Amino acid sequence: MTDRMTPEQRHRCMSHIRSKDTKPELKVRQWLWSHGYRYRLNVKSVPGKPDIVMRPYRTAIFVNGCFWHGHGVAEPPVNSLEIKVNSLELVSSECCKIPNTNREFWVGKIRRNQERDQENYRVLQENGWQVIVIWECQLKPALIDHTMREVEQLLNDNLRSLYKHHTPIPYSTEEETPLPMAAEGETEY
Repeated sequence: MTDRMTPEQRHRCMSHIRSKDTKPELKVRQWLWSHGYRYRLNVKSVPGKPDIVMRPYRTAIFVNGCFWHGHGVAEPPVNSLEIKVNSLELVSSECCKIPNTNREFWVGKIRRNQERDQENYRVLQENGWQVIVIWECQLKPALIDHTMREVEQLLNDNLRSLYKHHTPIPYSTEEETPLPMAAEGETEY
């Protein structure tokens, strides 16, 4: 199918797509806030500038659009008879359809986004952060509750693991000497 817009119209249309406060991101934020989780948005000091940062949980949440980050796209299968495979080919997935017009540009853009994402995730994990990636297709009305419950489970597991390493305060069961009281002494009436 050919593009019905002129290149100028397509450019203007694509330039209005936002990278912050997208509908999927707002859904995740609304669910987290309504369930008592507090967070910061797009923190520049955290590598990769995640969409949602939860410092007490040491967790960075990325809400990725399926198209822009190439959810489920794969390399074409290599045929044993075929030696040369075009390096600019990707096979579309169910939720990420790569356009046929200007395909080289889109494949390159999606690959660069994927490489940048992987580098950001690696740096965060090396610095002790848990990384959670939520895909746009996981936020459909039939799936959002299940997806967010899994996110909640990951957050709670991460919080438990952070406090598991603390040594407990020893409690002595022996009789201890009474501590001095700051109250008035006993008086007879």
